[in-house]
Amino acid sequence: MYMIKVLSLIFILILFSSCSTRTRNGYLYHGKETSQKEQKHKYSKATMRPYTVHGKRYYPSVVHVGEMFYGRASWYGPNFHGKLTSNGEKYDMNSMTAAHKTLPMNTIVRATNQANGRSAVVRINDRGPFVDTRIIDLSKAAAKKLGMIKTGTTDIKLEILGFEQKGKKSISSIKKLKKGPKKKILGSFAIQVGSFSKFNGAILTQEKYDKIQGYRAIIKDIDDGEKRLFRVFITGFKSADEVEDFIQENRLKNTIITRE
Repeated sequence: MYMIKVLSLIFILILFSSCSTRTRNGYLYHGKETSQKEQKHKYSKATMRPYTVHGKRYYPSVVHVGEMFYGRASWYGPNFHGKLTSNGEKYDMNSMTAAHKTLPMNTIVRATNQANGRSAVVRINDRGPFVDTRIIDLSKAAAKKLGMIKTGTTDIKLEILGFEQKGKKSISSIKKLKKGPKKKILGSFAIQVGSFSKFNGAILTQEKYDKIQGYRAIIKDIDDGEKRLFRVFITGFKSADEVEDFIQENRLKNTIITRE
């Protein structure tokens, strides 16, 4: 009987150590808790860049107004109230917000509970849930409106309604959202980090920035008929927000943002 209890305890410990969940002070990854500072470094400074959790790569997606997604929803509440979200805001469980793995920050979505038809409009300001079977993690206020507090999870339909401006924490009227952009990520961007009259300077700068966080540095030979310059660009950005995140995180100065 004693051995059965011991084996049961070991099984439970293994089960919990293999799970990944949020904790009071940050995130728990295979038994290792990361601090708020580490969490912010991984997520809040790169809200529009690809990121990796548990060895899986996530890519913030190009989404259009009117697109719909189906999956499983969960919610998170008191244990995270006041903690930092992925975009640097403080989580307020009483606000209409949500976490999503890839939707751009400040995307506004309508979440509809497939079990009872109730819906809620929320703003994406966090990353998660990092569970394959779930597509959105709702605030307590949103979960309450959807009638899913007791069940914890439910089948959900998500509809993209529009996009708020970066830094705005409120949700505009549906009518105003319809007048805004129809998709969030528009084309490709690059950062000019140097301009040189000598090729060697360009080479050194390219080598310094190439492959940082997965981006590529290239040299463009530009001759306007009067002067020949070798300009170095970091390429591969999918939005202006992604560019700004990169510049701030790497403390770059005297840069020029261009469209590719």
